[in-house]
Amino acid sequence: MLSTLLNSFAVRRSLVLAALVLAALVPFALSGYQAFQLSHLLIIFLALLGLNLLTGYAGQLSLGHGAFMALGAYTAVVLLNAFGLPWWAAVPSAGLLCFVVGLAFGWPALRLQGPYLALATFALALAVPQILKHAALSAWTGGVQGVNLAPIEAPGWWRFGQDHWFYLVCLSIAVLGFWLVDGLLRGRVGRAIVAIREQPIAAVAMGVNRAWITSIVFGISAAVTGVAGALGAFATQFVSPDSFHVFLSISLLVGAIVGGLGMRAGPLFGALFIQFIPKLAEQVSKAAPWAVYGVILMLIIYAAPGGLSERVQYLWRKKQ
Repeated sequence: MLSTLLNSFAVRRSLVLAALVLAALVPFALSGYQAFQLSHLLIIFLALLGLNLLTGYAGQLSLGHGAFMALGAYTAVVLLNAFGLPWWAAVPSAGLLCFVVGLAFGWPALRLQGPYLALATFALALAVPQILKHAALSAWTGGVQGVNLAPIEAPGWWRFGQDHWFYLVCLSIAVLGFWLVDGLLRGRVGRAIVAIREQPIAAVAMGVNRAWITSIVFGISAAVTGVAGALGAFATQFVSPDSFHVFLSISLLVGAIVGGLGMRAGPLFGALFIQFIPKLAEQVSKAAPWAVYGVILMLIIYAAPGGLSERVQYLWRKKQ
């Protein structure tokens, strides 16, 4: 049994390393536009990674993570344009600010559960774009017209396209984010998160500080999503309040559910769904793309009620 486990771990580690090497080499065989698409896929992956931590593992339903993407994006813009910070300082700073805001929002939200918390986060998603349009902040945010920002420039020794360099930046940050979140979930804090989700009364009786753990999870989730928003701003080189409408938050939640809540590979499958299914639906029917999107969504939920990640794992184990 031990030998089987060791071999299984060795196989998984080899597959992960091979996948990372392949992911780092693939863009060099692609065009700049295709590399840009992969960068956007990784940005969505990061946003879903944060949402999956909060909703999938902690069991806290959120309809407002688009607001944290907006906060991260505008923080990066202000730090870059107004204070001249380089991108490598602006991106983690955006994540840090989102962590503080998420922590502050998560603490009073402890009294809310289920649909009531979803409604509170939905209110956040409604309010943030309107706040960004306010005249008092227009000097920083550009108001309704938005604001431009410079792209992440490749170093002088780089001999490939700008989009390829940005993809590697997004890949590095996505791998780092996944490694940090996965390490958190595998440790004591991760066990406390799951315990609070499954049996909150028993978890508190065993000494788990529910208020502190839940607030920290909310903060970390917001930070990861804020980093995704900052990278998204650099990807498009433009941000406006209307880019972070309520549908973005709903779309992120749909992606998290389709990918698989509480599954480590869930954010990847959810990002693939968000990135490609709307475009596929538009190609199938330009007259009614959202009808096609709805049909595809229903078919996926029917075929994989636990998410695409769970279905893939089931098929993999069935083959073995």
